[in-house]
Amino acid sequence: MPVHANTSLIHRLLERIERLGNRLPHPTLLFVYLCLFVLGLSALSAVMGVSALHPQSGDDIDAVNLLSASGLVLILSKAVTNFTHFAPVGTVLVAILGIGVAEHSGLLNSALRATVLKAPAQLLSFIVVIAGVLSSLAADTGYVVLIPLAAIVFASAGRNPVVGIAAAFAGVSGGFSANLLIGPFDALMAGITTEAAALIRPEYEVTAAGNYYFTAFSTLLIGVAGTWVTERIVAPRFAPVEVTNSNDGVLSEAERKGLKAAGYFSVLFIGLLLWGLLPEAGVLRGAEGSVLKSPFMKGIVVLVSLYAALAGVVFGKVSGRFKQQSDVIVGMETSMATMAGYLVLMFFAAQFVSYFAWSNLGIIAAINGADLLKSLQLNSAFLLVSFVLLTAMLNLLIGSASAKWALIAPIFVPMFLLLGISPEAAQVAFRIGDSTTNIITPLMPYFGVVVAFVQKYDKDAGIGTIISMMLPYSAAFLFLWSVLLVVWILLGLPLGPGAPVLLTN
Repeated sequence: MPVHANTSLIHRLLERIERLGNRLPHPTLLFVYLCLFVLGLSALSAVMGVSALHPQSGDDIDAVNLLSASGLVLILSKAVTNFTHFAPVGTVLVAILGIGVAEHSGLLNSALRATVLKAPAQLLSFIVVIAGVLSSLAADTGYVVLIPLAAIVFASAGRNPVVGIAAAFAGVSGGFSANLLIGPFDALMAGITTEAAALIRPEYEVTAAGNYYFTAFSTLLIGVAGTWVTERIVAPRFAPVEVTNSNDGVLSEAERKGLKAAGYFSVLFIGLLLWGLLPEAGVLRGAEGSVLKSPFMKGIVVLVSLYAALAGVVFGKVSGRFKQQSDVIVGMETSMATMAGYLVLMFFAAQFVSYFAWSNLGIIAAINGADLLKSLQLNSAFLLVSFVLLTAMLNLLIGSASAKWALIAPIFVPMFLLLGISPEAAQVAFRIGDSTTNIITPLMPYFGVVVAFVQKYDKDAGIGTIISMMLPYSAAFLFLWSVLLVVWILLGLPLGPGAPVLLTN
């Protein structure tokens, strides 16, 4: 629960934002109202002839009236598939199945008590934020696995679990574009950027490592900034909790045996993964030995869930927590029962996202906003920072990074090339803006997941609670990341191997 005794200006401001935000309707009702709003706005926009010129095809993109006969057909015929095909639904439920077994068996509690309680508080926050940043390599795993685990970690250390959720969410989503390793998102972005650059220089190729130096250094920046915000701004607003671990955190002999058995299983499981990944013909590799586009990367959520479930079973059997086979199913059912509110929320969120896409309103807003910035005459650093800010604002309307970049890259990459700014620089500026506002927009698909996780510990929490809690992270990341970009430009440092900020020819 927030601590209201702190009277500093910034805390009073955040508490006011929280109160205002919590006056919004229930998150599910909010999406219902947003659906109705988009339907009405689509009809009004279509009547007014709102449109934009597609940057690639040159075709006019007109607002679509969803209150027309064809629109109503879409609404009625696609309602079920909108929900069943909505990405956050399946990944969350699959991950929760396995995590539920591990939690019900006592594995998570015992493992955390054995390791986390001795960690200094500031180091704990730093580790959680960095783990969140690195989790982007595993697709949606950070959202569905790390965030709830961070809550448990903080609670085991006697700290408010909501603070753990904030730190993890900041790393997972706010720091999405930073990483120490090259992942599938880097390859996806590079492909889109290369195609956009080909409009001016067909021979130009952007590699997956085009932003590596910058994103690797950014990992440290996000880790430090996220830790500072957690400890200095967020944590003081939430009261600590009583450590409920039995025997003051001392493990029983049965728990020690269970952890040892789970450790042996973990080594075996990792060994099997390496056996499938390391050889060029490994079964977990993709076509031509690719790891980025492999069954391993595509099935990472399933593998995490499977590992958690099997490790939980091993721990439960050895420690004596699982007396019969049905205990495993009870663990799954218990975890799934907590997701009822989330499923209701996701149904209406899925409809809203589909309505917004069908109406073309998101695309039109993105193109017109990009055209406005294109008309300005700015120097390289100011232009790129302005692009960061534009992307950050667009991200409040359109959640998908790849969709936004595919849409606006054909405008900005050629424009920057003509000004002597490399495609890699345009790409990294986009990635900064795209990451920093993920954590403050309710339209981000996993925002509802975070609301559900927080409500597990604070029943009164709402959208305003999350926004006020994450706003300091968003502001700090946006400011510091933009400053880092300007410094990078002024020092003339390469963004990645063979990828300067400014081109000489």
